Amino acid sequence: MKGFLPVAAVGLLLAGCAAAAPDDQLRLGYLGNLTHATAMVGVANGFFQKSLGDTRLTTQVFNAGPAEMTALLGGQLDAAYVGPSSALNGYVRSHGQALKIVAGATMGGAELVVRAGIDTPAQLRGKTLATPQLGNTQDVALRYWLSQHGMKTTPDGGGDVAVRPQDNATTLDQFRAGKIDGAWLPEPWASRLVIEARATVLVDENDLWPGGHFASTDLVVSTKFLREHPDTVRRLIAGELATNDWIAGNSAQAAKTVNTELRRLTGAALTEPEISRAWDEQQVTEDPLASTVGVQADHAVSVGLMSATDLRGIVDVGPLNAELEAAGKVKVDDAGLGDRQ
Repeated sequence: MKGFLPVAAVGLLLAGCAAAAPDDQLRLGYLGNLTHATAMVGVANGFFQKSLGDTRLTTQVFNAGPAEMTALLGGQLDAAYVGPSSALNGYVRSHGQALKIVAGATMGGAELVVRAGIDTPAQLRGKTLATPQLGNTQDVALRYWLSQHGMKTTPDGGGDVAVRPQDNATTLDQFRAGKIDGAWLPEPWASRLVIEARATVLVDENDLWPGGHFASTDLVVSTKFLREHPDTVRRLIAGELATNDWIAGNSAQAAKTVNTELRRLTGAALTEPEISRAWDEQQVTEDPLASTVGVQADHAVSVGLMSATDLRGIVDVGPLNAELEAAGKVKVDDAGLGDRQ
């Protein structure tokens, strides 16, 4: 890994390994993005807490996945909803010791939006684009897509296209001010740029994947917490299944719940056109879509954001499949990324 976690995080990792959180508490991280709808609805409607029973749920909200992974590696979180690239980052940086992907959450929900008049990849040469954070899932997706069109990028913003990792709210402000030319963003930020700032869609990431399916958010758990509290992890996953079932059966109400949570977390709700557009760009799922996680790892290696690593062991769908079987649902596959035999 060509380092997105600060050196201090290595020390935090060791500190985190010294003592796991007690079973009377589960510390969950997630982002204030629409692609984390499962987390927001599960927390707001009490599905997680009901499933966890006497285990108290505490939450922390982050702007982007790499910062969230720093917290997990540092022992400040037990579980986190996070983009696959950030999960890969944490796994590789900890030499395969720190975490497991135990479930999916969302597929889809990311776009490259640009200024009107930019209609082809070639027109991006010499331009400045934004992503949520260096090494996060959208950052990797943008850099790989640019490389496929013959354009190089560097982590420090050099190359044929300048990539500027920054807070999503800053991206909206800078796009309006003409300081950047576009951004590869998760929802609802892509929709906000389209509706509020008249950006146009150059790439819908769904179009880049077979069947339009790719993991944009997965649930990861600290390896130590999973080992010491497997029943708590199963109850957390059961809470996710209940959440996703409710979302599937109450789509309009779920969108309103998420919008209320976005107001609580960010200080501003989405307009009706924004929540409607963004909600339709994604889909909740329990399946971590492990095969696409492996491809995303290849993309990160290709653009120099991750060292090549044996990923067998990063996925553990055992607890998820146990809950799926108990619910009479179809089990999911780990795509060969389960524990080494």
